[in-house]
Amino acid sequence: MAKKQKTNGFICEQSYKKSAKIRLEEFWDAFDKEDTVLICIVADPDSLGSAMAIKRLLRYRVKSVTIAHPNEISRLNNLEMVERLRIPLEKLGAIKTTEFTKKVIVDSQPSHQPVFEKMKFDVIIDHHPVSGDWDATYIDIRPDYGAVASMMVEYLRAANMKPSVALATALFYGIKVDTQDFEKDSRLSDGISFRYLFDIANRNLVRKFELTDLRRSELKYFSIALNELIYSKGRYYCHIGKVRSPDVLVIIADFLNHVADIDWVLVSGIHNDKLIVIFRCDGYRKSAGKLATRVFGHLGSAGGHKGAARAEVALQDLELTEYEINSQTLKRLTVRHLK
Repeated sequence: MAKKQKTNGFICEQSYKKSAKIRLEEFWDAFDKEDTVLICIVADPDSLGSAMAIKRLLRYRVKSVTIAHPNEISRLNNLEMVERLRIPLEKLGAIKTTEFTKKVIVDSQPSHQPVFEKMKFDVIIDHHPVSGDWDATYIDIRPDYGAVASMMVEYLRAANMKPSVALATALFYGIKVDTQDFEKDSRLSDGISFRYLFDIANRNLVRKFELTDLRRSELKYFSIALNELIYSKGRYYCHIGKVRSPDVLVIIADFLNHVADIDWVLVSGIHNDKLIVIFRCDGYRKSAGKLATRVFGHLGSAGGHKGAARAEVALQDLELTEYEINSQTLKRLTVRHLK
């Protein structure tokens, strides 16, 4: 039986020193033939692909494997991925976790969700910074990896298991999303895993996942956006009004950011009694994150990166009703902070 591991100050360093083969053997040692295994994830492309890989690694080695998630999957890209790849999922709240003999958490840590904090995990595999002092049979946390999917490719290769097209597609998409097509920090290892999957994955299907982000009912928001659009000094301001999901604001902002000679794009909408503002720019000698913080940081959640940012402010804190907000209001709130 494998010894217990703890997330002390050396756990990440120790993990990097191990070969992929040693990691694989230690991972397998955490399980017995009669185990019923529960894999817990916060469902997104990286965690979905990684959970599928763990299920493949445990095939014929345990009695059963179940993948469960506590979050509602609302993004159409993720729903398309689950449906097209036929990923078997359970809602965590609908199953009895005590009936499983082993529990795995992947692409997350117990502190990331209140429901996870109540559970005792035997295996923790993640690429986020260590967020607690975890005690488990097997721990592999590598914070400078761009995606857990990259780590799982290393496990599969160490096991001499060539992934199926479905599994390769899921892992490939997970790496693309979490590294933002390698625009975010990542390791050479991410690139190696990505290249390995390149000829196995169905890249046309991945493209379908990436493009599926709008419902037919949401096309009306583009009409509203174009009608409400204000142009001023190389900037677009646009307030959509009430939206079913803030995701549509992101899609419209990205769309408008494609227009030539536009330095800034600001798109806002109302969701759950909050004003949601999406910021876009080229990130060259300007910072969307800093602008969002300057304008709304004292009122609510605001921040982001150089080229993309977001703010969420309760309407009551703005001392405005939803009927008093329009594209001109958005311009008035932000223009004095723009250079």
